[in-house]
Amino acid sequence: MTGVMTRIKALVAVTLSLGMMALSVPAMAQEVAPEKMALARQYVDLTDNASIFEITIVDIGVGTMRQIVQQNPEIADKTDAAVGKIIEEYRDRKGELLDQFARVYAARFTIEELQEIVAFYQTPTGQKLTKANGEINSDLQAVMQVYTSNIRPEFFAKVRAELRAQGIKL
Repeated sequence: MTGVMTRIKALVAVTLSLGMMALSVPAMAQEVAPEKMALARQYVDLTDNASIFEITIVDIGVGTMRQIVQQNPEIADKTDAAVGKIIEEYRDRKGELLDQFARVYAARFTIEELQEIVAFYQTPTGQKLTKANGEINSDLQAVMQVYTSNIRPEFFAKVRAELRAQGIKL
């Protein structure tokens, strides 16, 4: 589960970074046709099985709680209640984040491409892919960890051999 959380956090960071880059574009360049934005948002809604917003808000709440309680353990119950209340306030703001995600997709794809993407994700295969993505990403992360663990010493040895061939002693 930790790998999934790390992957989700990384995805959120990347997506938020892309969203922030989109926000930094001059206002005129940011304008997206409502139809295009609606298609992009439809795609985001179709593929939000990981509930990134909820996970992120809860993670922020846990971090806030941890930070406050470390310094003030005597108010743990009150802090827990306050964090819960604030999390509830943020639940209604999910649309803001998903709209920013949609804006990123709308900036990268044409209306026709977005129509094709949405059409695919509405098919049984697209829905299966969406549901399987979490497990697939976890499996891919495991494969990548094994690969990098295996290749790292080999790569290092080859660089050392290349430097030795150039007369450099390490």
